[in-house]
Amino acid sequence: MGAPCWVDTWQPDPQGAKEFYGGLFGWTFDEPIQVPGFEGGYCLARLDGRSVGGVGQAPPGSPAGWLTHIRVGDAGKASALAEQAGGRQLGAIGAGTRSQLVADSSGVLFCLRQAGVNDGVELADQPNSWAMSSLHTPDLGKAQEFYRALFNWELTSPPDAPFSLWLLEDQLVAVATPTDGVTVPPHWSVNFGVTDADRTADRAVALGGGIVMAPMDSPGFRSAVISDPWGGVVAVSAVTEQTGTPPVRA
Repeated sequence: MGAPCWVDTWQPDPQGAKEFYGGLFGWTFDEPIQVPGFEGGYCLARLDGRSVGGVGQAPPGSPAGWLTHIRVGDAGKASALAEQAGGRQLGAIGAGTRSQLVADSSGVLFCLRQAGVNDGVELADQPNSWAMSSLHTPDLGKAQEFYRALFNWELTSPPDAPFSLWLLEDQLVAVATPTDGVTVPPHWSVNFGVTDADRTADRAVALGGGIVMAPMDSPGFRSAVISDPWGGVVAVSAVTEQTGTPPVRA
């Protein structure tokens, strides 16, 4: 409870998105599940037969993007608590109240996913699967108050690191990075592990996407930020050395 557990992308062209991400990461997709209120359905993405996320039809006029889902015991109650903590309730995704879209105190969107059957990815922290999510926020102090109230997360900053760590019961669950809100808009970024960041970035371009941040080195990793053909953005990272950092719990 209280940890990120799922990621998905909502796209104006789900079929095209499946072809792009299937070609990029080697994913296959289940047949579409019809989601009330969303035309075009929703498809589970799989790698080696295990679920790694999903692709859904975005509402008309909505841009492509990725959502991080955080597991809660009761999505309706957690959504109300998010509003009390300074965020906004944006409504259920699909029928019922098992998935609630909310915005945090700086307007960053994420999803509350009610614990139950199939409430988390089956494969993570492996090449071509979800590795972590990172909050880019213009106000770390405000974010700390909001996510502590909602999930009991604590924020810690490693010495000389350009990012902070979200901890839940002393376990790493996510990362936070300050942003000016202009050069990098506030958002929850989604990062996928890969074996070769340069090759993955080149592959994204060949498939019709783009490079937002060219591959670069950081301690223990080589990372890039890429965009799909409809503007959805993800980060990809390849491990270059053992860092001793515990994996994000999914």
